[in-house]
This record gives sequence, C-alpha cells and structure tokens, in this order.
Amino acid sequence: MGLYKKYSGKLKYKGKIRNVILAAVLFTIALVTLFPIYYMAISSFGAPTEAGGASYSLIPKHFTLDSYKFFFSFSTYSFRWLLNSLLVASVVTISNVIFATLAGYAFAKLRFPGCKVFFFVLLVAMMVPYQVTQVPLYILIVNVLKIQDTYMALVAPTLVTCYNVFLAKQFFTSLPTSIIESAKIEGCSQPMIVWKIVVPLSKTILSVMAIMTFLGEWNTFFWPFLVCNSESMQTIQVGLKNFSFANTTYFAPMMAGATISALPMFILFFSLQKYFLEGVTVGAVKG
Repeated sequence: MGLYKKYSGKLKYKGKIRNVILAAVLFTIALVTLFPIYYMAISSFGAPTEAGGASYSLIPKHFTLDSYKFFFSFSTYSFRWLLNSLLVASVVTISNVIFATLAGYAFAKLRFPGCKVFFFVLLVAMMVPYQVTQVPLYILIVNVLKIQDTYMALVAPTLVTCYNVFLAKQFFTSLPTSIIESAKIEGCSQPMIVWKIVVPLSKTILSVMAIMTFLGEWNTFFWPFLVCNSESMQTIQVGLKNFSFANTTYFAPMMAGATISALPMFILFFSLQKYFLEGVTVGAVKG
C-alpha cells in the first residue's frame, strides 16, 4: 500500500511539472502573438507631432487621442479609405459565399460533362502562386478592360476564389446524398434543395469561409496598390502608406489608423467565433 502511495505521488508530481511546462509554453506563444497587437494599440496613443519618433517603450509616458484626430484630419479621404475597404471586403465576401457554395455543390453532388476535368483545373489553379497572376491580371484590368481606379477593378479578381470552391466542395461531399435524394422524391428543385437543405446544414463552413475571405480581402495591400492611382479609391491598408515619407514618418497616427482598421476584423471574428471553432473541427469526429 505504501509503495502504491509513493508511486501515485510521483505520478502527481510529474503531472504538475508537465502542466507547468505546458502553461509556460502556451503563455510564451500567446505573449509573442499578442505583443505586436499590444504595441500597435499602445503606440497609437502617442503624440502625433513626434514624426518618426517611435519611442519603443512598452508603456507611453503620455496618453492622448490626438493621433486619432490627426489620422482623420490628415486627408479628406481618411474616412473614405475605411469605407472603401469595408465595401470591397463585403462585396467579395458575399460573392464568394454565394458562388463558391453553388460551384462546390455542383462539383460535389451533380454529375455533368467535364466535371472531373474542371475540378482538376481548379486544383492546378490553386497551386499557382498569387504573385505570378498579378502581372496578367494587371494587363487585363488596366490595358484590356480599362477599368483601373474603380471598385470593379478592386473586386473583380477575387469575386470567387479556387480555395473557397474547393473548401465548399469538400464539405458538401460529406453531406449524406440520401437527404438530397429524398428531397428530389418530394419534388424539390435544385435551387430549393440548395436553399432549404444544403445552406442550413452548411452554416458552419459558410461562416468560416466568410471570416477568412473578409479578413484576407480587408488586409490585402498589393493589388489595391497596383490598380488605384487616386487617393479617393485607396483602401485603408494602402492609405496608411501616406503617413510615411522619404525623410520622416508619422508613426503614432499610422498606428492609430492601423488600430482602427483592425477593429472590424476583431468584431467579425468574435461575433462568429462559435461557427469558426466548429468549422475547425468539422470532420474530426465520426459518429
């Protein structure tokens, strides 16, 4: 009995050590992950007159909202940059959810000529690096279609992405075909099946798709920077570069703009957090 208690005590001791080590590792990872966000937010409360004066202090000496006022008064289009990003990200997100859902359902549950060939082409397109497509896209938008510096130029290349179609297809493949067949027997058309059956069963994956698409489009910099010449058409990520000049940088106002631009992402993520976490574990448990 004494030997058992001694052995049991050693196990508890080892378990505590393991928990402490895991907690320390997780705390370190969380600290490294959250530090840039903390530094961005805390730096935005610095004085805007300190051009290029990043103090690199973890706690500022003086807290002021002047940098936020400076951000909105810096340009007549400061508020429009946020609206442009919101409009572009919302349109792209909605279009991806609609078209990727329809295309994914077609690839997963319908049989049509060339189905496998088209899906193979889709997979090949996913393997092409994003940077490689920018030159032909730029030529198409600017030289052929001549829609540079417009909202159409900002949203057209990403109205539907291969990744979202692939994501929807993989999820719809796991849906029981018997449900769809039963709906057909009851007289449901394909649009009614998608709207009344498939979409309600797919809220989790559609929420994940919406979150990832919105965040990706909101944070994109390179493409809006290429196709937008006028300041009025710039998105917030491109607009922030206007605070940096050849010989100085308005550091605190730039951080204020970055903090403001991060708020919609936090709101979207935490409002749909439940669906996002469910989407991560979709297919992890079979029952």
